[in-house]
Amino acid sequence: MSASGGGKAILAAFLANMGIALAKFVAWLISGSSSMLAEAIHSVADSGNQLLLMLGGRKARREADAEHPFGYGRERYVYAFVVSIILFSVGGLFSIYEGVEKLTHPHELENVWVPLAVLGIAIVLESISLRTAVGESNHLRTKGQSWVSFVRHAKAPELPVVLLEDVAALTGLVFALFGVGLTAITGNSVFDAIGTLMIGTLLVLVAIVLGIETKSLLVGEGATRGDYDKIVSAIHGGSEIEKLIHIKTLYLGPDELLVAAKLSFAADRALGEVAADIDAIEERIRKAVPAARVIYLEPDILRTPGGPTPTEQIVLKSEN
Repeated sequence: MSASGGGKAILAAFLANMGIALAKFVAWLISGSSSMLAEAIHSVADSGNQLLLMLGGRKARREADAEHPFGYGRERYVYAFVVSIILFSVGGLFSIYEGVEKLTHPHELENVWVPLAVLGIAIVLESISLRTAVGESNHLRTKGQSWVSFVRHAKAPELPVVLLEDVAALTGLVFALFGVGLTAITGNSVFDAIGTLMIGTLLVLVAIVLGIETKSLLVGEGATRGDYDKIVSAIHGGSEIEKLIHIKTLYLGPDELLVAAKLSFAADRALGEVAADIDAIEERIRKAVPAARVIYLEPDILRTPGGPTPTEQIVLKSEN
């Protein structure tokens, strides 16, 4: 996985979630807290999600072939979308079910100090995981860009997924601490059930946000406004063309941008000159936006409304 894929952040999140999940299951078995069970399932789901993200990154590195001539870069989007579904179905819905079950069949908690201790340790570990994800994201986040904008517009799906998962995990731990703590103070297990329902609702909301964002990437997104402007400036950066007729961009994967444009050249330019000009323009585009790895530039002659066709223009020039 490339650096932009946030491999370090994914690995940190996976290791943290595995250890936390084990501790939460032990705490649930000792105390009987539904909030701890919901959090344990949440951590298991997150661990599975990180494995899927790593698998997607590995599959995306496969070379292009006849069946997939543009490569497998979008595998990362597919696996990120699957992650959002798992977070919704396994984490969110199970937690809501467990919360309702606890409301209808309440029971007292035992050894409350165990889940409270585990929650405290889990908060520390999740904070470390979130700090790693923030550090990795800052390498890609542009200066002054908000975190909401980064999550919405990032083309590499892994870091936004890990960021949202870590934020949801920390918030869920606070909810669990709220439920278990108030149950310990009041002796009323309803608070534990409410904490579980809050965790489930949080996971469902995060899953919906992830699903919407990764769906947009799957459908196909073009270059960001900043990169689009850089590409247009690179095309106009020389004197080769008369006009940029139209341009389209599409991300084939998080690190690979396709650029297709139709360019107007002077009608009397020789084919060899046009070919050399196109090479120069492609070089400028790649220098301005390194992710623009697949470039198709179509030479054309600007058509004047009501005027002669390009062929007629050439004939008229030859007659003169």
